[in-house]
Amino acid sequence: MAVERASERLVELLTRDDAVQEQWVAAVAASLGGRISRAELERELSELYQALLHALGKEGLDWQGEAYSEVRALLVELSRSRARHGFTPSETAVSVFACKDVLEPTTDSTAEDITAYLQLTRLLDALGLFTIEAYARTREEIISAQAEQLLELSTPVVKLWEGVVAVPLVGTLDSARTQVVMEKLLQSLVDTESEHAIIDITGVPAVDTEVAQHLLKTVVAARLMGAECTISGIRPQIAQTLVALGVQFGDIVTKATLQDALRHVLQLSGAQAPAGGTR
Repeated sequence: MAVERASERLVELLTRDDAVQEQWVAAVAASLGGRISRAELERELSELYQALLHALGKEGLDWQGEAYSEVRALLVELSRSRARHGFTPSETAVSVFACKDVLEPTTDSTAEDITAYLQLTRLLDALGLFTIEAYARTREEIISAQAEQLLELSTPVVKLWEGVVAVPLVGTLDSARTQVVMEKLLQSLVDTESEHAIIDITGVPAVDTEVAQHLLKTVVAARLMGAECTISGIRPQIAQTLVALGVQFGDIVTKATLQDALRHVLQLSGAQAPAGGTR
């Protein structure tokens, strides 16, 4: 049977009675366990059902054709919604694959209907894979956004004293995080009108050549804004490692502890140290 006739027969099967769409909704609803409202599900699948009928009648089974643009757009919207609400890829794809069960041939089905059904399964398989790909892209976007938010949270800039801010770093310092540190530090220097910044690396587990270069870039960027940086948290192990690597901080002031660094910058600024802070 020609592909054109198969698509025509599929339209006939899908529109033979109102129960087809209802069964499709019921099958999807059962797989989602009530995690989405029936009304919302009916709206999504009704739009998809109508778009699929239109595409089949206009362009047959070529799901990549122009006639299927609305179908693809609806599937992207559905995938993004499912991903944002924490549904799994399987729970997302079932919205497409469940249509197979509705039109599954029986012992009374004609050869023409069986052939049309096989064409439908190929079409739905392609659309299902398209749906999973859209879901995966959305999940990647969500994960990337969450990673950026964590970077923001993990690199706070704290005002320690008038004219003095500090960036307490915890964890690994890589290129992406260095950029965030640099941006937040520079903005904080502008907002607080500070001339001194302390970069505390007490919580950084290890410092190698790459980490040292990241720190130097941050210090240079701050200097371009008219602020001087002091690096605190140089433990004995870190000092030995930097010496072994031949890393030199030049005229950048380094201190063993945050307290020492604060005392140093307060002396430079001519301010009085906090009570008990210079012992």
